[in-house]
Amino acid sequence: MRRRPVIHIAETLSIRTVEGFLKPDEIEQLNLVMDDTLSSLGRDRYGTARRTTIHEIPGHSAAEAQGVYEPAGRIEMTDIPSEATVLLDQALKLHMAVITRTLPSVTGHRPWIYLEYGPGQYVTPHADGIAPDPLIRPRQIAAATVTLTDIHDTGGAFYVETTGSDAVWTADEAPVGSGYAQEMRFAHEGTDMSSPWFRTMPRTRWSVAPAPGTLVVFGSQLVHGTEPVRAGRVRKFLTLFVSE
Repeated sequence: MRRRPVIHIAETLSIRTVEGFLKPDEIEQLNLVMDDTLSSLGRDRYGTARRTTIHEIPGHSAAEAQGVYEPAGRIEMTDIPSEATVLLDQALKLHMAVITRTLPSVTGHRPWIYLEYGPGQYVTPHADGIAPDPLIRPRQIAAATVTLTDIHDTGGAFYVETTGSDAVWTADEAPVGSGYAQEMRFAHEGTDMSSPWFRTMPRTRWSVAPAPGTLVVFGSQLVHGTEPVRAGRVRKFLTLFVSE
């Protein structure tokens, strides 16, 4: 039996891309599927009328979390059509060996989520974190997004933010035998714009505009966000990689 790799902090702070994750015809098919779905169910249902969010802030309501993470709104769909799920899962299966080369502790992923941003919409900088309790499995190692649109035309570039500050890290240490490397550190809950310490923490931003169909994989403790869309709409799918 192959021994499961221990989780190293480098995995949760990594970023990499998989070019050609989706082929042009697959991008076209996904756009058609989402067009049909949103036209039949109504865009407002997943946009202005939505009262839920995938983001959580301890001690805050879902509406408050929406205000912090997506202050100008967005479309967010967690129950995407099965046609989209099948296509995305097939692409992931095809490229999983490339992904786990730098994320060896990943054993699976959570369901895909559809996100769409219109003019002026964006997501604020934040780190997802491993879990409210990082000693409980499954543990979130990284997230991944694949964009269907050309960000060079629309704006809405993806970015990560790095820092040399210790403010982001707790003093907690991973117990021996917990599945973490000895050097593991854990980010504070509330590593987002709801926390005064985070808003004032010095950070350096690195922006990227990946080609349509490129999968961007980024660690669960890496601060990230998107710049405002200038025109048109940015469509993307998101999944979370876990160690089970």
